[in-house]
Amino acid sequence: MTGGGCLVSAAGVVGAVWLWGASDRTQRHLGNEFENNGQDFGAALTELPFVFLAGAVVPAVVWGLGAWLLLGRRRRPESSGSPESSESSGVSEFHA
Repeated sequence: MTGGGCLVSAAGVVGAVWLWGASDRTQRHLGNEFENNGQDFGAALTELPFVFLAGAVVPAVVWGLGAWLLLGRRRRPESSGSPESSESSGVSEFHA
């Protein structure tokens, strides 16, 4: 389960950076024009870290949320004893 989250995160980084690099806007900033007119590496230096982080964090969060929903919320076996025994000890069934 843990390794899957890392793999999904790595795939997200690769996919996000590839998609960002292939976009027309990025190609324009990196000088895909005649004789590199309009080349602006500042856009790459400011955008690339955010693309990298978003590509890593978003898939990891989705993976973790899915794992929590599928595995973490399974009902755990209730403690021994009847519900009446917890009321007599002063412990409520509902927690605040």
